[in-house]
Amino acid sequence: MQTAKIELKELVFFARHGLLAEEAVLGQRFRVDVVAELDPSLDLAQDTPESTVNYVELFDTVKTIFTGQRFNMIEAAADRIAATILERFTKVQSVTVTVKKPSVPVDCICDYFAAEVTRCR
Repeated sequence: MQTAKIELKELVFFARHGLLAEEAVLGQRFRVDVVAELDPSLDLAQDTPESTVNYVELFDTVKTIFTGQRFNMIEAAADRIAATILERFTKVQSVTVTVKKPSVPVDCICDYFAAEVTRCR
C-alpha cells in the first residue's frame, strides 16, 4: 500500500484576523501550512493530472478562504480551510491545516502562536 501527501508550506498571507479591534484595523502577515494526504487507491504511476490533486487549485482554495473573509479565531480559519478542501477535493483522504500568527497580542518573545486542525473522511 502506498501513502502520498501534498504539502504547501509557509504560505504567507496578509489578513485582518483576530479577536481584538486593533487586529482588524492593522492586520498582519500569517503563515499557513497544509498537508493533504491522498487516497491510497490513486494510481500515481499513471503520471497524469487526473491521478492526483492539482496543488495550484489547492493553493487557490486556501488563499480564497484565508484572504476572502475575516476570522476572529485562527482555529476557525484552519477549520474552514480543512473542511473546504475535503469538500472540493475528493482525492484527499485527510488534511491538516496549521495557521501561524507571528504577532500575538501577548507580552512575550516568540516565533508565533498557531492553531492546527485535522479533518478526515
